[in-house]
Amino acid sequence: MNDWTSYQLQDFIPFTADVYFRLLERMGETFWPLHLLTLAMGAAALVLALRNRTRLACLLPAPVLVFVAIAFFFQRYANLNWAGSYVGYAFIAQAVLLALIALTGLGLDKAARRTSPPIMIGVAVSLFGLIILPLLAPLTGGSWYQAEVFGIHADPTAIATLGLVIVLLRGLALWAAAIIPMLWVSISGLTVHALDAFGAMSLHASALFVVLAISLISLIWKSVAPESVR
Repeated sequence: MNDWTSYQLQDFIPFTADVYFRLLERMGETFWPLHLLTLAMGAAALVLALRNRTRLACLLPAPVLVFVAIAFFFQRYANLNWAGSYVGYAFIAQAVLLALIALTGLGLDKAARRTSPPIMIGVAVSLFGLIILPLLAPLTGGSWYQAEVFGIHADPTAIATLGLVIVLLRGLALWAAAIIPMLWVSISGLTVHALDAFGAMSLHASALFVVLAISLISLIWKSVAPESVR
């Protein structure tokens, strides 16, 4: 009988770092220049959120999440990992949740102070997903097609969405809408770490864990802070 304690995390990852790099490249090659549109949508959502156009800002990420669910998870990632389809359904559920919040207005934090620390952290997290994360691969020697872009690849989409959730929502809706992005960031960080690659991959994993930690701090801070300082 096998001793389960002898297994390591990488034993449960059914693909190599090279295969993962190639998946990222295929996404970049196949959908360029759609990147420009998805990035514009992400930037527009963040600007609208800061201008208190909360409903539209909450609605904009929904179609992007559905696209990533289909193009990234269902059509590609699921071919490498059987769990990919389930993550795709989770991203669709996230899109439906944000659309419902946008349409009903329930859980939107219209009274939030845009200069409060939790909001500023949310903005920083979104900007990291929109701007910094796509630059990690090319700056560490990878191909520009390996650059992970909001609306095309899963990680920046989840991170930018998480930042928007922190800015836009409050109460139960805040935590409900943060669960799926945070779970994916956790899974992706562990996966990239287990691949034991150098350069962009190791830096990428560290960045994901840092984003996860500061996002959790912001969620707790916003939940317990009085409304006057939120």
